[in-house]
Amino acid sequence: MIMLLNRMGSVALLCMGAWAPAAADEPLKIGFVSTFSGSAGVLGQHMYDGFMLGVDHAGGKLGGLATDILKLDDQFKPDVGLKLTRELVEREKANFIVGFVFSNVLLAAAKPALDSQTFLISGNAGPADFAGARCSPYFFSVSYQNDFNDEGAGIYYTNKGYKRVYLLAPNYVTGRDALAGFKRTYKGEIAGELYTKLDQVDYSAELAQLRAAKPDAAYVFFPGGFGINFIKQSAGLRSEIPLLSKATVDMTNLPAQGDAAVGSKEVTHWNWDIDNPANKRFVTHFVKKYNYTPSIFSESSYDVAQLIDSAVRDVKGNLSDKDALRKALEKAQIQSPRGSFRFNSNHFPIHANYVIEAVKKGDGTVTLVTEQKLRDEAGDSFVSQCAMK
Repeated sequence: MIMLLNRMGSVALLCMGAWAPAAADEPLKIGFVSTFSGSAGVLGQHMYDGFMLGVDHAGGKLGGLATDILKLDDQFKPDVGLKLTRELVEREKANFIVGFVFSNVLLAAAKPALDSQTFLISGNAGPADFAGARCSPYFFSVSYQNDFNDEGAGIYYTNKGYKRVYLLAPNYVTGRDALAGFKRTYKGEIAGELYTKLDQVDYSAELAQLRAAKPDAAYVFFPGGFGINFIKQSAGLRSEIPLLSKATVDMTNLPAQGDAAVGSKEVTHWNWDIDNPANKRFVTHFVKKYNYTPSIFSESSYDVAQLIDSAVRDVKGNLSDKDALRKALEKAQIQSPRGSFRFNSNHFPIHANYVIEAVKKGDGTVTLVTEQKLRDEAGDSFVSQCAMK
């Protein structure tokens, strides 16, 4: 069963084939494809909750149109993501396809949407391919290009004066992109570089190699459940080797990491404590609605909903004028919780980098606090390879 938000805003449960196109007075149709099962399922749920808060803030109707949202689980499997995207395009005639936690799923799934000129808006995955040579008028990433925060991390470690850094990430496209991005801006020596299996839960061998290399610091990328295991297993190293990461210590896994995360730092594009009115409204309403603190996955997907709402209103609901709708999306007329936000010519954001740290509060709970803004109004490194201008 899957969840469909009907036109009146109530929730109904329908099978995939039951979501038939409306004959007249068609609603805005959005397929939300993400990972909702397995150890990474929490990431997809954070994304979906953020998106649905954006729908709420738009009065339940994105762009003023009755809105149907189909929630689909890609199971962290590229072939499943492709199948779901094809069905959304060919059978359901979706106006937008959104979501996507993982880049390997997105890379496999995107072709049916882009070939059919169906707008695909990523709420997290941002592979270099789509920022550069494979950029498309119909693809937008509202989160960040995969390497963006890693490049910020390289700058941060260079500025800190660390001469030798050890690198660790899972062996898939985003893991490889992450470490490539770090190396692009880091000016010191790479003391070691290891890629772990995607289904790996025990990192003792890798941590032994890390300790033996005696680096000045380590940089890692282990999202979701991977990050829970890695942070807990590496806690004993924290006093010896400083740890900086991306999407490894965030609000999706921090509750499970607890004290083991204290002292670790992240480079990110957003945190819950960024001081602006849009962020205060987003965080306050999110916590009230869902009873947990939002994550970067929640924030980006909230912005996806805002983006669609703004663009559809701009074209006065005329979804058939794809060129006008694309131009409206490119304007990015939203009040993002992250602060300044605009699209580069490759449809990836120009925005800020922040360094945040896991700290223990007086009540014994652990949270993430912003240490500094690292970069402002920064873009990605692949825009020059994109033919769109």
